[in-house]
Amino acid sequence: MFELSLMCPEDRVEMLSDALDELEALSVSVEDADAQTDAEQALFGEPGMPPPKEGWQRSRMLALFSDEAAAREAASLLVTQDFFVGCTLLGVALVPDQDWVRLTQSQFAPVEVTPDFWIVPTWHDVPAQARQIIRLDPGLAFGTGTHPTTRMCLRWIARQPGMPGRVLDYGCGSGILAIGAAKFGAAEIDAVDIDEAAVESTRLNARANDVRLNAGLPDMAAGRYQTVLANILATPLKVLAPLLCAHVAEGGSLVLAGILERQADELKAAYAPYVKLDVSDGEDGWILMTATR
Repeated sequence: MFELSLMCPEDRVEMLSDALDELEALSVSVEDADAQTDAEQALFGEPGMPPPKEGWQRSRMLALFSDEAAAREAASLLVTQDFFVGCTLLGVALVPDQDWVRLTQSQFAPVEVTPDFWIVPTWHDVPAQARQIIRLDPGLAFGTGTHPTTRMCLRWIARQPGMPGRVLDYGCGSGILAIGAAKFGAAEIDAVDIDEAAVESTRLNARANDVRLNAGLPDMAAGRYQTVLANILATPLKVLAPLLCAHVAEGGSLVLAGILERQADELKAAYAPYVKLDVSDGEDGWILMTATR
């Protein structure tokens, strides 16, 4: 395969993406050309919502082609277009053959939740300082521990004395939070998700970690729980406020993640009729919000 590299301003990203698609690029990706510098920009979006921006002020676009001739032909056609003014052709380069499995695995090292609680892929040795671990490999469902929202939820779980009573993991993804709850003493756990692939992923990951839990679709959740965990995103969390709060037992805990710092007041307002939400943790622009019923 060959990679065509371009630099363009934000307002040309969509147009160039469409053009590259018409030129039969196998894939097109957009990166912040200023990543890892003081000029780097963070862009946060939510599934089902329009992206906050089409790209960055200086966007680097990478298009893959099956052979060099196709990549160079695409480059020569693009530079003659009126919409290419202000853009720069960076070049065409061979993408070397690699052991993609090994390369992918190298990107997922053990993740520290607390100094003695780690998430460890199956191909890695357990860190010497780990006293509690979750074995988890990247898969189809969200939740490998690399995202701040997951780590904050797991940190909250690790601080609880024995995780008493029933636990509900709503929007379980990979099942990582439900598994974490089991590792820290919870005996009765329901993990639910609207995605059947996530439900199956949760079951498989629970077996791999030798923990017991019930995994199913959302209608499986029934009654009150001492702990309700929901690591989703702000928009669905607002919609789910009455449902999630109805599942929290008197004196029980509600733990919400997937929320940006700027969305805190929105969540507080949405949950105010039921519970008083507070920010209890934060990392990289994301926050953890919790309440006691």
